[in-house]
Amino acid sequence: MPPRSPVWHPFTQHALQPDAVGIARGEGAWLETSNGRRILDAISSWWVVTHGHCHPRIVAGVKQQAEMLDQVIFAGFTHEPAERLAAKLIELAPPGLAHVFFSDSGSVAV
Repeated sequence: MPPRSPVWHPFTQHALQPDAVGIARGEGAWLETSNGRRILDAISSWWVVTHGHCHPRIVAGVKQQAEMLDQVIFAGFTHEPAERLAAKLIELAPPGLAHVFFSDSGSVAV
C-alpha cells in the first residue's frame, strides 16, 4: 500500500482519514492482511458477502459466466441467466406480478 492512499474511502473525512487496513485475501468469514493477520468479517463486508469470501460454488459460477459474457448493458439487450432468474422469481411472486426489475442497489430498487 502507498504511504498515503489516493482512495477516498466511504464515511471518512479525507484529510483526517487514518491509514486503511490492507486486505490481501478473504476466505469464508475471514479477511487476511498482507502480513497474515486474520480479521473476522463480522458484517460480511457491508452485507455483500453473506455466503463468505471466495465461496467455491460462487467463484465457480462467476468464473463460468465471465468466460461466456462478463457484462452487457441491459437497455435493449438481455441474456439467458437474467431471463432464467427472472422467470424463477416470478414463480415465487404473488399472482399479478409478472416482471422483474434488476437493480444494483437499494436506492435504485425503490
